[in-house]
Amino acid sequence: MREQNQALQKQLLQQQLLIESLSRKVNEIQVAGAERQREVASLQSQVQESHEPVKSVAAGALRKVSISGEGGAGFFDSGSEGQFPKGQFRVDEARLFVETPIVDEVYFFGELNLMTREMDNLSLQLGECYLDFENVSRLWHRDGMLNLRLGRMDVPFGEEYLTRYAIDNPLISHSLSDVWGVDAGLELYGRLGKFSYVVAVQNGGADVTRNYDADKSVAARLSFDPLSWLHLSLSGLRTGDLKAPEDPWSQLWFANGWFVPFGSANTTRFHANLVEGDVDVRWRGGHLKAFGGYANYNDNDPAANNGRDIYYYSVEAVQSVTHQLYAGVRYSQIFADRGYPLTGNGDMGSYLFSSELTEKIWRLSLGLGYRFSQNLVLKAEYTFERGRELGGERRNHEDFFGFEAAYKF
Repeated sequence: MREQNQALQKQLLQQQLLIESLSRKVNEIQVAGAERQREVASLQSQVQESHEPVKSVAAGALRKVSISGEGGAGFFDSGSEGQFPKGQFRVDEARLFVETPIVDEVYFFGELNLMTREMDNLSLQLGECYLDFENVSRLWHRDGMLNLRLGRMDVPFGEEYLTRYAIDNPLISHSLSDVWGVDAGLELYGRLGKFSYVVAVQNGGADVTRNYDADKSVAARLSFDPLSWLHLSLSGLRTGDLKAPEDPWSQLWFANGWFVPFGSANTTRFHANLVEGDVDVRWRGGHLKAFGGYANYNDNDPAANNGRDIYYYSVEAVQSVTHQLYAGVRYSQIFADRGYPLTGNGDMGSYLFSSELTEKIWRLSLGLGYRFSQNLVLKAEYTFERGRELGGERRNHEDFFGFEAAYKF
């Protein structure tokens, strides 16, 4: 019994020593774990403190930058003397837009054109790019009366350019005159009750990096909205004197070309002056737009009097057939006194940069469109185009057919 008791006591002592050893190890692990947790928590706190301002700034910046895009792709075909005589699938437009606030009421807007109908190939070109100083008139407590833009802007003449991009244009083609342009300068715009205005002073020449003549292009438009469904406007523009041959054409587009000197090589100055009136009548599911204008071209050619009077007009009607399906028609025409280089749907080499002068030309465009949403439209169009050159030769092979998917995001 005594030996058994001694053996049991020895066994109990060993177990107690083992328990104490295990307890010490557990305590050490717990202490180390607590210290480790404190270290980890401290490190996490330091990381969080060091990154939170960066994340906040980055998130704030991303929230302020708006990136969007528009474009169109489809199939275009034309007559033998048109722009697409072989028929081709093409990217018609591809544009990216960036907009962000700079400071209170001052914004940056930039446009990058990856492809436009006027480009011969895929390339990156700068479109509009300006600083917009909004609501300058708040300084004298008149909201919206005066705003200012500085940089490259659309030439504010007429109103067709406002719906010229594929997603905004109900048809695929444009009017024959198709007056538009993008130029560097200064623009003022604003609204006074039912009246609104825009005035721009821009370079006017073809070169986008330098100006060869001190004379500037000036464009202005005054609009009036007497009723919710009626919009009227009157525009005027002078290209200013352009120096040839450094400026081979104006920055302003006209009839799918430009205003160009077409007389002798001794011409050193040329210019154009334009005036146009627009009317827009809207009703539920449709609209009627019309405009008419006059352009006068002149130059200092010592060999001949190249002064020209050019008259143009366009009428467009669009009507919804269903909630998503619509039909559109546009008729436009140009009359050029004594002839002028007018491209239309024709080839530039044949009708703009040559001695061939067009006296009269008209275009009838018929189209259907299906709007899946405001961001996606499918369109199909057939256009008849006929003209007469100064010598009496007919322009009868420039009809156009196309279908296109226009989109924005």
